[in-house]
Amino acid sequence: MIHLPDKRIAVTGGDGFLGRHVVQTLRNRGCSHITVALITQYDLTKEASVERFYAEARPEIVIHLAAEVGGIGANRANPGRFAYANLVMGALLIEHARLAGVEKFVQIGTICAYPKFTPVPFREEHLWNGYPEETNAPYGLAKKMLLVLAQAYRQQYGSNIIYLLPVNLYGPGDNFHPESSHVIPALIRKCVEAIECGAREIVCWGDGSPTREFLYVEDCTEAIMLATERYDESDPVNIGAGFEISIKDLVELIAELTRFDGKVTWDTSKPNGQPRRSLDTTRAAELFGFRRTIEFREGLRRTIDWYRENRHGV
Repeated sequence: MIHLPDKRIAVTGGDGFLGRHVVQTLRNRGCSHITVALITQYDLTKEASVERFYAEARPEIVIHLAAEVGGIGANRANPGRFAYANLVMGALLIEHARLAGVEKFVQIGTICAYPKFTPVPFREEHLWNGYPEETNAPYGLAKKMLLVLAQAYRQQYGSNIIYLLPVNLYGPGDNFHPESSHVIPALIRKCVEAIECGAREIVCWGDGSPTREFLYVEDCTEAIMLATERYDESDPVNIGAGFEISIKDLVELIAELTRFDGKVTWDTSKPNGQPRRSLDTTRAAELFGFRRTIEFREGLRRTIDWYRENRHGV
């Protein structure tokens, strides 16, 4: 087991949604040697920048959270960029971690890597049973290639690289930008803005039938901490809450919690995305003792409250 306060830790994407929570949690646990790879300082798609990052941070542990990512609309608009940036960032960081003698590398994957028609609940061994859902396949496959790379580096070089597969995250500090946000912040924003301007209707993508699973960001942070401390194997591990909810039911719940009582119209000209998403979280519980603690309704309430208090600054 790794005692994190004793280690020099580098976090890529540390100023992002998940990254801010991870960095704060590390500090709360007594870690004082933390380097955050800010995008304004390091372009991790450039090898010279990655080399400089390792030279300056001298990390013993790297937690790689940085990604170019968004919702269905952003994935449809940027397939080439998302594929390239995520693949190159991960490959460069893993290679230079090897060259720098990094003790442990934590790679964050994505459930977008799972096949489009994966049986529910998704089990880690299902990863290679088909092609991902088309709208996010370039992103998902780029991240899945990093699992291959991690396992190959472990086999050839003995690199201690672990690979975690978080489900869709949500919580305070999420991205609420209308062009790049994921479903929960997008729906919260729609409902709150409709209430404020007196609109009696919101329009949602698809037909509401797909299901999703959501994990509160602080729960995901705890999973990353536990895995970093306790898990040292090559197999990928799902990080989730162990439930699924249809997008239709999600819209109704967010409307209830925001007190939006208008009409919901479904724009079926827009894609649904993957039909179902829900993870089997047995492996995380067995291997490093992770189970979610925040109930979904409570997590949504906290997220809505945060957005209302901070919306003019996001």
